[in-house]
Amino acid sequence: MSGELAMTRREWLAGAGLMLGAPAKKAKFRFGLATYEWGKDWDIPAILKNLTTAKVHAVELKTVITQRDLSALRYPHGVELDLPKSARAEVKKRFKDSPVELVSLATSEHFPYSDGAKGWGAMATVDGVRLYTEKHGKAPYNGESRTEATREAVKAFLQLSHDVGSKFIRVLPNDWLPEFPHEKTLDKIAEDLNAVAQTARDLGQQIALEAHTAPGTLPNMKYVMDRVKDKKAVGIRLNSELRNTVDPSFEEQWEMVKDVASPTMHIHNLKTPGYPYQRVVQAMAKDGWDGWVFLEVSDKVDDRVAALAEQRELWEKLVAAAV
Repeated sequence: MSGELAMTRREWLAGAGLMLGAPAKKAKFRFGLATYEWGKDWDIPAILKNLTTAKVHAVELKTVITQRDLSALRYPHGVELDLPKSARAEVKKRFKDSPVELVSLATSEHFPYSDGAKGWGAMATVDGVRLYTEKHGKAPYNGESRTEATREAVKAFLQLSHDVGSKFIRVLPNDWLPEFPHEKTLDKIAEDLNAVAQTARDLGQQIALEAHTAPGTLPNMKYVMDRVKDKKAVGIRLNSELRNTVDPSFEEQWEMVKDVASPTMHIHNLKTPGYPYQRVVQAMAKDGWDGWVFLEVSDKVDDRVAALAEQRELWEKLVAAAV
């Protein structure tokens, strides 16, 4: 590993609170925006301007979405796999020279795939298909080749994340594989993660497996992580879902996953009742969780910048009350 990459990894480890022998820290809960909805029509200058105005100093950029008709939906920030090397360096510099930190790329890569699956379970992303086709001279045509296409895309996103100065990429569990026990799907997710973890480690990155979709309960994600070999290269991302707080309680579920939790998480509209954010923050603060929370909101508002600032203020009050 080069000196530059080694330094990047040390910086990431320190920022994520994972440096061996480091003293315990108070929870920081650094607030940021996931551009999935509220930032979906902002290019990089708009992201920097609007987040600076809202006093939000971290961002997760959403990458290409494969739509139901298999077409690509790309975001105007342009941080995608086809971004040239010189442009990647420019993106890194623009964020480094601003008050906004580029922390994560939210990919739409899903593990695993199956020949018998329908909908998302039968698809590799458009970029995964392109990379596989370029490498093999034909498009992925079955579950095994679709899985390989996804793995190649994840590795490419890890390189992209490194090149633009980000620290994490988000991936998702796919739906249950048809006609198999559920454990088979979870075992396959772990197998896929193990196949790409070395790339993450080599680049000083972490893969954040989001607790999402039907398999994405925290007990299921813990089952996956028990089978992931490199727990520094992969972590579970909490997604602020109500199912993570009941039967058993959030405190019990957090105790189960806290040692394998990613230093990134998603939160949703803090003005919407139902999810016990104060209890969640209190439990995580008690254990010194040190990471970034990304607001992912699709609500329609008149002024997204003002609404973003309001959400930040609400979050800061929650954190202040906990710590």
